[in-house]
Amino acid sequence: MSYQALYRVWRPQNFADVVGQSHITRTLKNAIVKEQFSHAYLFSGPRGTGKTSAAKIFAKAINCEKAPVEEPCGECSSCEGIQTGAISDVMEIDAASNNGVEQIRDIRDKVKYAPTAVRYKVYIIDEVHMLSIGAFNALLKTLEEPPKHVIFILATTEPHKIPLTIISRCQRFDFKRITQRTLIDRMKTVMNDSSIQIDEYAYQTIALAAEGGMRDALSLLDQAISYSEGQVTLDDVLAITGSVAQTQLTRLTELLVEESIYEALREVDQFIQNGKDPGRFIHDYIYFLRDLLVYQSAGDVEDLLERSMIDPAFKTLSDQLSPEWIQNAIAELNQCQQDMRWTNSPKVFIEIAILKLAETKTDQGMNDQQPEQILQLTKKLDKLEQELKQIKESPATKQQETASPKPQKRAPVSKNSYKIPHERIRDALERAEKPHLKTVHNQWPAFMQRLKQESAPAAATLQEAKPVAAASDVLIIAFRYDIHCSLSLDHKEKIENLLLELTSQPMTFIPIPEPAWQKVRQDFLAKQQRQETDSDSSQEETSSQEEDPLIAEARKLVGDDLLEIKDSQ
Repeated sequence: MSYQALYRVWRPQNFADVVGQSHITRTLKNAIVKEQFSHAYLFSGPRGTGKTSAAKIFAKAINCEKAPVEEPCGECSSCEGIQTGAISDVMEIDAASNNGVEQIRDIRDKVKYAPTAVRYKVYIIDEVHMLSIGAFNALLKTLEEPPKHVIFILATTEPHKIPLTIISRCQRFDFKRITQRTLIDRMKTVMNDSSIQIDEYAYQTIALAAEGGMRDALSLLDQAISYSEGQVTLDDVLAITGSVAQTQLTRLTELLVEESIYEALREVDQFIQNGKDPGRFIHDYIYFLRDLLVYQSAGDVEDLLERSMIDPAFKTLSDQLSPEWIQNAIAELNQCQQDMRWTNSPKVFIEIAILKLAETKTDQGMNDQQPEQILQLTKKLDKLEQELKQIKESPATKQQETASPKPQKRAPVSKNSYKIPHERIRDALERAEKPHLKTVHNQWPAFMQRLKQESAPAAATLQEAKPVAAASDVLIIAFRYDIHCSLSLDHKEKIENLLLELTSQPMTFIPIPEPAWQKVRQDFLAKQQRQETDSDSSQEETSSQEEDPLIAEARKLVGDDLLEIKDSQ
């Protein structure tokens, strides 16, 4: 006999085998025993959660020769015929390939005929959301008032695509994702009679990758058995799923907390080089950090953890990290996960996310550990402040301060030591004109598209940036993150050459952080307004001074309305 996949061999044969859906199986069993079942059902939920299996079990139970019973006996001719597909009165139809009006009309024509082998005709329509609008309309009347010997069971993974007129005529049952613990227990039951040894951590990793689907879990288990040699280990499962080991995630997190950017980027590069899926890597990392947060908040509760094992390294990392750092990291990785959906260069966005996490100050990421050392540092700082105060209050210092001019203010420096060129920016604003900026804005989408094609790292630095002012030869670009100002200068030649190609004018760009740009812009506008006010006052004063004394006297006598001034010929 040819080999059968595990999910086919272990497909549920009765309601007790449909794991994780007790809220549905209990309702169906009670309805069958009381013979109060409906003429139409809608089974909705994620893939691999038991929808079509439950539909087939329901069809066997209501047609079982021993009915009414909670579970089909599986031994009578009706149960065996339905299970093997030999009885034509129970039909399983794939709506993806039979979605036309003609197929539904054919069903509607055959519905009126009585069943030949069992008591009830049952039509199981899988992926019913794939039916066309015309097919739904053809099904509508039959679904509302079918003959007493006909039952419809509609199964779908996307119930929102089904017309409300269809949904309102069905009893709806929502199948939920199966929990990690339930998946693991079922896989262990499947492997009880097998001679193959499987590590506990391998079960956990398969359950996480299955994302709540029993069929997916058994398929991955089958694949892992084929890949391994007698014993399924964690490494075997990581190889077939593309997941990342917990030890690697722990190491990467330690590097981020230590701000070892170079080593962290090398670690990420190694993941990609080893064939790990970037999307799976981010998915695993988010769940790993989530488990750290749960462990910090709830303590030693392994049943709440999704993908992590509580080992010494995990506990040490939990003590080092603060909840704020973990929450910020999860938010950044979630944003990275969204950005990766629309790019052909996911590695770039992962590296940007790593840079953002490493940029976070260590004191924000670390808990208040080693309190004695922190207390000593605080005392030293207080002592230095007192000494500095005494030096400032001494007479010699005061005389020196009076004699020497005050030092000029230094330009603000951003977190990544990028020095803002205020003079160049003010000069550019003096010469800035709206037509130049409009030209850049019109070409910006095309510019970004071309930049992504030619240099993905350069495009990544400009992802959160926008042009804010332009002169004939200068473009000011405001960046959301300070670090991107410095990173963009690494690609200066590429960016400026592409600007020249698209705008037909040579332009040098000046990066500036967004908060600093807002301040510079406000100061410039305020200065312009003062200059305009001074200019208007000066013009009024000049005109009043230059007016002829005779005209001024006439203006006083007759007023502006009656006075008419003519030039003498």
